[in-house]
Amino acid sequence: MSGQQDLRNRRRQRLRFQLRQKSIGRPRLSVFRSGKHIYAQIIDDKTARTLAAASSLDAKLREDLRTGADRNAATAVGKLVAERAIAAGVTEVVFDRGAYIYHGRVKALAEAAREGGLSF
Repeated sequence: MSGQQDLRNRRRQRLRFQLRQKSIGRPRLSVFRSGKHIYAQIIDDKTARTLAAASSLDAKLREDLRTGADRNAATAVGKLVAERAIAAGVTEVVFDRGAYIYHGRVKALAEAAREGGLSF
């Protein structure tokens, strides 16, 4: 692995450790962003199951979005994952930003998920 990947993995593992300490049994809202799309999923780590998921590739969102790699797409994905999580009975989560800085698309997704009814 390159040095940058090593740093990213260390940052991701450090954040996951902190989340495990603070989660107190709550599922986590995990975010992944690529150059073209953004993905979010609610994961229950105790049972290793995905409770709800959404991405900019969803057919429902794809026709409304110009691209999957901007803040508008992240906002739409945040609202959709919050809607699906509430339908699955989840209202409180822990936000897992991965190795990404809480800025831009990640921040837009988090704020939209809060507006959609999730609390973290």
